[in-house]
Amino acid sequence: MSNRKTLVLDTSVLLYDKESIHSFPGNDVVLPLIILDELDRFKEKPGLLGESARYVNRFLDELRSHGSLQDGLHLPQHDQIIKVVTNNKPIDTLEHLDLDRGDNLIIATALEYKNSASTQPVKVITKDINLRVKCDALGLDAEDYYRDHIDPNKASYTGMHTIDLDDASIDDLYSKGHIEIDEKLPENTYTICTGTRNKSALGFYRCGKIELLDAASKDVICEVVPRNKEQRFALDALRRRDIPLVSLTGLAGSGKTFLALMSGIEALHSKGYERIVVTRSIQPVGRGLGYLPGDIREKMEPWMSPLLDNFRHHFKDKVYFEMMIDKGEIEIAPLSYIRGRTFNDSYVIVDEAQNATIHELKTVITRLGENSKIVLMGDTDQIDTAYLDKRSNGLAIVVEKFMNSELAAHIHLNRGVRSAIATYASQVL
Repeated sequence: MSNRKTLVLDTSVLLYDKESIHSFPGNDVVLPLIILDELDRFKEKPGLLGESARYVNRFLDELRSHGSLQDGLHLPQHDQIIKVVTNNKPIDTLEHLDLDRGDNLIIATALEYKNSASTQPVKVITKDINLRVKCDALGLDAEDYYRDHIDPNKASYTGMHTIDLDDASIDDLYSKGHIEIDEKLPENTYTICTGTRNKSALGFYRCGKIELLDAASKDVICEVVPRNKEQRFALDALRRRDIPLVSLTGLAGSGKTFLALMSGIEALHSKGYERIVVTRSIQPVGRGLGYLPGDIREKMEPWMSPLLDNFRHHFKDKVYFEMMIDKGEIEIAPLSYIRGRTFNDSYVIVDEAQNATIHELKTVITRLGENSKIVLMGDTDQIDTAYLDKRSNGLAIVVEKFMNSELAAHIHLNRGVRSAIATYASQVL
């Protein structure tokens, strides 16, 4: 019995991942005509949205030379049929819905296929939560686009692991600076080594060995002192030149931005890097970036306030921050305009990375050149981007994909240090 299905795609899937149009082998992919109108509105936008819209448009135009999109074209390499269809039949079930709306036309198309003589199951694929709810109310199967999702049954990786050792092993760790262990851990995992008689040590695991962490030390310029073991692990990862990618997650007020920024300033002054590049996904409340007056720096200022707050708190004014920007030591780079650039000798900070898709973060990470480091940070419990959640946001996926790479380290900061009230609010509200 065939497992072939008819999959009706929503515009949100094609804009989220341009490759999604190739991602359903062995099925019939149906594109309602309204999707082309919606793609047309995005084709001139900067960044990945515009690129995705243009890619799908060009791909469909190329298919036209091989036959009729209305009748459906078979792609033998994927055993996939792609069809662009219109909805001409009135559906009684939808008489109470506004068929001038794109979502409702997509539903109408799916219902038309479901009510046809075909025995193939029909399913709507969309990243739009509301559209999935509508489909359920009308008896249609609908699901998210799962290509980039993390397994919901898999525990989140924290970057840390507690390991029980005998006292002799802990003594060896302190005397030799490293020990070999039989337990296999993800590369660049930070370890809390515990023994009997209250003996313990903090370490760093790589290639079957645990390396003793040096005693916590202050930076020469910024004088940053970690307040807990998680911050100590984070500072160690941020200072290691052989780890070009560091991801920091944690609740609000846990010190992610402060640690990343101060480590970058220290590395800049020690001539480790030539500049700090700061970028973030723009998720405004209300009007978008283009309505704000001024140049890129002035437009980005509302979103760079967390950095300025950390400068003001640590250095007691913002003159140092403005001086570094004027000298080109700190550069503000909106995420939408980062494609095509190369960051050599740079310390790149991506703030609020949980609001970026994996495709946006891939674009940023692949901009990294020689002698550069990138720090991704965010709170995966606070996501402001439509269509993303805790298991599908770019930051969570990067942590998962780089979990066993020598090129990356991750730390989850689970304790707030901003203030007692901020920590309590994060826990109870």
